[in-house]
Amino acid sequence: MAKMKPIWFMMVKDLKIFATDRLALFFFLLFPFIFVVAFNFMLAGVGTQDQRLTLHVTTEEPSGGLSYQILSQIETKDVSSLKPGQPEIIWDRDYSQLRQQVMDKKMSGFLLFPGDFTQGVMMGYGAQLQVIVDPTAADTRAALKGLASSLAAQTGAQQVASNAAVGLIVEHALASGDVSSLGREIQAIFVSPAAPAAPLISFDTQKVGEVKAGNPANYVIPGYLVMFTFFAAAQSASVIVRERQNNTMERLLASSATRETILGGMFAGTMVKGLIQVVIFWAVGVLAFRIDMGASPIAVIIVSLLMVIVSASFSIMLATFARSEKAAGSLGVLVSLVLAPLGGCWWPLFVTPKWMQFIAKLIPHGWANSAFNSLMVFGGDFSSAVGGMLALTAFALVFAIIAVARFRTDAV
Repeated sequence: MAKMKPIWFMMVKDLKIFATDRLALFFFLLFPFIFVVAFNFMLAGVGTQDQRLTLHVTTEEPSGGLSYQILSQIETKDVSSLKPGQPEIIWDRDYSQLRQQVMDKKMSGFLLFPGDFTQGVMMGYGAQLQVIVDPTAADTRAALKGLASSLAAQTGAQQVASNAAVGLIVEHALASGDVSSLGREIQAIFVSPAAPAAPLISFDTQKVGEVKAGNPANYVIPGYLVMFTFFAAAQSASVIVRERQNNTMERLLASSATRETILGGMFAGTMVKGLIQVVIFWAVGVLAFRIDMGASPIAVIIVSLLMVIVSASFSIMLATFARSEKAAGSLGVLVSLVLAPLGGCWWPLFVTPKWMQFIAKLIPHGWANSAFNSLMVFGGDFSSAVGGMLALTAFALVFAIIAVARFRTDAV
């Protein structure tokens, strides 16, 4: 019990000093919510619009070819008549212009009927549809390949039926001895427009409700909680260095405080400031921004507490590497601003490239934000955040071990 009093005393001392620093209070309490309000406003409405897929098609055949009949049937005549989910199909007449637009990256891709399409279908040796796309347009490539497969399947089925019909006509003409109209009947099968067949692409759309915007605060507030909790703790490193330089720690040692109680008091003080920040963040988030803490609010709270512990441990560790108060402050700002975007504090990690998602796994920010996203954006349960909790615990232990091993009270 004798050792608990110095820890409590040092924690209260740090909090009193912090409470009298108006600039620190501004950046600790108000500045984070300026960011939250700004980004929540900018992201409002994202995801409310039903973006319709647009597919471009063209042909190299001369007018009158079979591809012209197919394109005239699948071309979208009236966009307003399309159902939700149905793509708009645009028939472009200029193949060379389309190809140049893809090369100039003004268009993602298109489907091409080759110049020998009709001949290949009629003769039975087949014709190959071509999908021409930008290599980076994976979604467009998949959609065009699906359209090409559907067209190829239906064209092949129609060809089999046509060949069977021709066989019956020829057999009947030879049996009856009347071959005078044989040419006209065969031509009618291949050339004359047939009755509209079943759609080349069919859709089964079920409307279960209006499209609603997701609450951007569900990933904005957790991201900035991680960023500013870590930022505030990192800035506390400069206070630790200042007390070491002005011999405050040496005087505490002389007044019977131990190295462990000094270290524990600093850690406790930083922890309390972080907990206050977390409580304010979630209170404002729930009351003002109507955020949804998901199916397991207790998991959200645990991840928040672990992030506070990680930040406090990192603060003391950072102080052991800095030789001056100015250096500690600069390092705190630099590290915080670099790790925040890499760890998904400025944008959701699930929209970032694979390389950034890999880097996020190397820092605590990435694990914390991934856990928050699983719980609050994707509707995960407690188990979906266990991996993030274990990773944050590991980071806290590593930072704490390094901090304890390197901590010193003298200014040298």
